[in-house]
Amino acid sequence: MRIGLFLIGIIVVLLFDPVLGQSQPEELGLIKWNRDLDLAQSLSLKTKKPILILFQEIPGCGTCKSYGNKVLSHPFILESIETYFVPLAIYNNKQGKDKIMLDLFGELAWNNPVVRIVDAKLNPIVDRLNGNYTTYGLLSKITTTLIKTNQKIPKYLELFEEELQAKSTGTEKMTFGMYCFWSGEKNYGKINGVVSTTAGFMSGREVVEVEYNPKLISGADLIKQGQKVNCADEVYMDKKNKSIQEYITIKEYGTFKADKELKYYLFNTKYKHIPMSALQAAKINSLLAEGKSIEFLLSPYQLIWLEKIKDFPNNKLSNYIGQDFELAFQDFNKQLSK
Repeated sequence: MRIGLFLIGIIVVLLFDPVLGQSQPEELGLIKWNRDLDLAQSLSLKTKKPILILFQEIPGCGTCKSYGNKVLSHPFILESIETYFVPLAIYNNKQGKDKIMLDLFGELAWNNPVVRIVDAKLNPIVDRLNGNYTTYGLLSKITTTLIKTNQKIPKYLELFEEELQAKSTGTEKMTFGMYCFWSGEKNYGKINGVVSTTAGFMSGREVVEVEYNPKLISGADLIKQGQKVNCADEVYMDKKNKSIQEYITIKEYGTFKADKELKYYLFNTKYKHIPMSALQAAKINSLLAEGKSIEFLLSPYQLIWLEKIKDFPNNKLSNYIGQDFELAFQDFNKQLSK
């Protein structure tokens, strides 16, 4: 068993360690790219996976580097591309094979990042991605491709896309006072449209800061659902809101201090040592509170990470609840490589 865990650890480190992965240009992120079109087509035919083509400037401008370091190094983007696609990188500022491939697709030289997703015969599956250098922009192309190729979108990607979509259109926040913020995070995390929850204190009371997507749930409906489970005694806001004051007592927003043990039910498990997206953590905390299985919300790589840390003593592992996903991911890799 220990040999198996050791091998898993090596695999994880090789796949994810940012330090060990710097043998390729930063503009390419952490993804392992093919560099030959014929080979990519052959692999696509063999595996029945679409080809995801990145046209990138190497070395590139600030936009190109940012795209590599942020979008193409995000753990869920990395995992989904290497799992569901044949990745192919074409340098748009080189001669030789790169220039031939660039001309074949009619792409411009010295351009910002462009992504095409095609089948083995180079027929487009989704529209070309150009001018959108966000994680959500690329993820939406990935999930659309999965749908068009009759593949099921894994739950972890569904949640991640829901979170990014909410952020792209704009989220709102409410801070609710209640008798117990453990119950608050548990109950608000289950509500459709809630993006994240944070337990803490304000004006001497236990509160939960709830970030939500107003396109999926209104503030009034959020209050009503919170009141049903006794988790919305009052709401703290900067300004009076006439649209909700008939439902709840509005108090002046004060200094918010996050609790040291965010997401109580998640905090008391080994899952707290696994980097997660905000929405993923909220949903998992709620399921754990009800004694339900949560593995279906984790990605295959997260399940590998979980297996790896089973032999680690708790005091040697970090608690990643409430931390930025990408920063937590980087720190997690450093711990694995020690």
